Amino acid sequence: MAGHSQFKNIMHRKGAQDAKRSKIFNKLAREITVAAKSGLPDPAMNPRLRAAIQAGRAQNLPKDRIDRAIKMGIPGSADDTNYDEVRYEGYGPGGIALIVEALTDNRNRTASEVRSAFTKHGGSLGETNSVSFMFNRIGQVTYPASVASADAMLEAAIEAGAEDVQSDEHGHSIITGTDTLGEVRDALEARFGAPESAKLTWTPLNLLPVTAEDTAQTLLKLLDVLEDNDDVQTVLGNFDIPAELLEKLG
Repeated sequence: MAGHSQFKNIMHRKGAQDAKRSKIFNKLAREITVAAKSGLPDPAMNPRLRAAIQAGRAQNLPKDRIDRAIKMGIPGSADDTNYDEVRYEGYGPGGIALIVEALTDNRNRTASEVRSAFTKHGGSLGETNSVSFMFNRIGQVTYPASVASADAMLEAAIEAGAEDVQSDEHGHSIITGTDTLGEVRDALEARFGAPESAKLTWTPLNLLPVTAEDTAQTLLKLLDVLEDNDDVQTVLGNFDIPAELLEKLG
């Protein structure tokens, strides 16, 4: 498992659990609310909101929950909570570089909880930009494998101005520049329909193999604790755990 695998990959390993699903729904709804507050509450006029709604639908977030989240982001709504977008960077066990992105209404609380998670699992929280230089900031659009063949997606992505395409039996991942994400997403959406996700993310420049069982186990525990935090939206790292070790750890 590579460190750029997203939250859903960790969740797939653990299996579906009601408590976890509830947390996922809460995170998706929070992103929808923040996206609605950042611009117009109309997804047709707000690319970030459209992407957040699409991500929610991909995880089966109920329509009424999506609608409520949008309404909460409209000025003058009953919920006047303001969320800040924050990024934490640090090192996990084995010197693994980790980037943690969060949406929080209390910076002090979230920073304290994230720092505690790192410390208790053999890591250390660093300053901003302490590990991000080991990653590239990219745009990423994802589609299920069923929408097109690898060749058809590659051709369409190149025409749309994408930088790279990775296709396998699980789906298509289209990589864009940070400033071309919107136009690539729109071009692909016109051809294949709404994507599963379209967002800015981080990808490691190099992957660090994790072959020691105790290191891998502690790292996975740290990821679980971070992803279990209500404020944390995304956890990314530069690790690569062999499949056979993952299977052994269950």
